[in-house]
Amino acid sequence: MELKDIQNLIKFVAKSGASEVKLEMEDIKITIKTGHSSKGETTYIQQIPSMATSPQLPANQGQMDTTPAITDVAPVATEESKYVTIKSPIIGTFYRKPAPDKPMFVEVGSTINPGGVLCVIEAMKLFNEIESEISGKIVKILVDDASPVEFDQPLFLVDPS
Repeated sequence: MELKDIQNLIKFVAKSGASEVKLEMEDIKITIKTGHSSKGETTYIQQIPSMATSPQLPANQGQMDTTPAITDVAPVATEESKYVTIKSPIIGTFYRKPAPDKPMFVEVGSTINPGGVLCVIEAMKLFNEIESEISGKIVKILVDDASPVEFDQPLFLVDPS
């Protein structure tokens, strides 16, 4: 089982609402606890050993915490280093329009000012307007409309000059 598979499993468990999942394989045991459910339900997943050998994980990988880890993003290429990245302040669903029949808040090339609405992120049935804190020009929109976004996920690249 690769690290990417484990991360996908963690995301699946978090969305499923289960409070705890235990995965037991030939050479690895993983317990994922979400900590937000009071029911105390545990889901067990046991994989039947296969002919292929899976890579060994270090002993400390046996139990994993579902707290999202903030990873450093590699520096942007020198051409893009002059741009400011606007990131999502919350987890939710990203929308570029206030309503399906309305125009987009911003497009690539749009000039923005502090306080101007850039997008809407829906979280728990509440629509949160995300306002710009800087002035500049939208260079790139990094998220598709109606896509889920994570906390601190880059949404826009802005040229502040």
